[in-house]
Amino acid sequence: MNLVAGLLCLLACLTVVTCDRVYVHPFNLFSFNQSDCDKLEKLVQEGKTIVPVSIESQTTPEYEGDVNDKNELEAPSLNTWGKEERGYLSGLVYVPGMRFYNVLQKARTGQNVLLSPSSLYSSLVSFYLGASNQTALDLQGLLGFVPPSGNPDCTSTAVGSNFLSSLRTIERLVKSGDEELLFSKTLSLFSAPGIPLSQLFIEHLLPSADAFYARAVDLTNPGEAAKQINAFVETKSEGQSKCLLADIDPSSELLFAVDVRLAVNVKQAFPLKEPQEFWVDSNTKVLVPMLSVTGTLKYKTDASGTFSLVEVPISKTALLVLLQPINGSDLEHVESELMSQSSAWLQRLSPRDIKLTLPALTLEDSSDLQQLLADMELPTLLGKGADFSKISNASLTVGKVINKAFFKLASDGTDQAEDPAAQKEDGAYLDVTLNKPFLFAVFEKQSRVMLFLGRVVNPLHED
Repeated sequence: MNLVAGLLCLLACLTVVTCDRVYVHPFNLFSFNQSDCDKLEKLVQEGKTIVPVSIESQTTPEYEGDVNDKNELEAPSLNTWGKEERGYLSGLVYVPGMRFYNVLQKARTGQNVLLSPSSLYSSLVSFYLGASNQTALDLQGLLGFVPPSGNPDCTSTAVGSNFLSSLRTIERLVKSGDEELLFSKTLSLFSAPGIPLSQLFIEHLLPSADAFYARAVDLTNPGEAAKQINAFVETKSEGQSKCLLADIDPSSELLFAVDVRLAVNVKQAFPLKEPQEFWVDSNTKVLVPMLSVTGTLKYKTDASGTFSLVEVPISKTALLVLLQPINGSDLEHVESELMSQSSAWLQRLSPRDIKLTLPALTLEDSSDLQQLLADMELPTLLGKGADFSKISNASLTVGKVINKAFFKLASDGTDQAEDPAAQKEDGAYLDVTLNKPFLFAVFEKQSRVMLFLGRVVNPLHED
């Protein structure tokens, strides 16, 4: 496994360097010193643990804390980050994000796909925080960074917490950006009854989401456990999140679930009065509700003329980038080109006067990180035998690691008496219409970290 981790690390780092021209590791993303290690080592040795309360408990346990209070302590800011640091983190998130997307794209041919690269990366970092020995090194390889030399046990905790904090800062920037954009993230742990979880691990995870839950469930009865977990999540989300789990491995002792949601009401967008044609394939069309956005937007076609990109600001802190094949190229060919080109999404776009027509969207998708890793021929990375002694002093078998994503794109509801494009002469606007399968991504504006990535084959299908 040492060789596998080393190759993964080398591949990821080379890809980041090649694609994003980041030649210097921004070490203050990992900054820690011996005194930090000594403090962490002392906390680890103290071994304080928490035994989660039953999922049936009606009271909020103290260890779940008030996440909102923690998130409001200070305004999120990336002012201390340089260009190298921002490019470095965005590249690290992009590489495994595209690898996970590639797995889902192949498994779901002809279907919509939605995932959150930042959320998946954050999940891996969370397990890196709780990992020791070879498991920590293997996760470090997949995460794609090579931290400074030092105490490896300290490294996973110190570096992991810094990366988790950096990703959360980016998410909070999006969350605080605009009232037309609603962003939320929920993190849940479900453990077998009586399993002690590290208090230090819980404290690191607590501020990484808008809501955090850690509850005990009898996982030996998979059907009943799934019902309890689904009911719990639906209640806590006030009906927004349903059917988190379909099945559970009865040998599991810990389940991990992240639910990230983004709803956008696009400013200066108006719904077209009549549904418009959308070609699912060359022989099949459906009528779908469409939105129109007219104004100065950033645009480009790639050098080979196979796809075009339109960048739409959806808040003060977030960008929506829409990619569609052109000149007869197909989406599968474009997807393969993007695997190694994080720069393709956001570089060399130029302002153009554009009339953009695109479907209104409501997409929801769920993936199991365990299954994604298995499809990438890394089934043991979080599986049986993995060392998560920083999560629990009991030997843990990690079950499903669910990452659920929800994305909605709609008009802001502003009444438009007239199409703004009609006020200019014909040809003054470049007409861009997304009426066949396309890709989209949502980025945080400053860091360029990819928050969502989706493929739309049929806008009428929500998953």
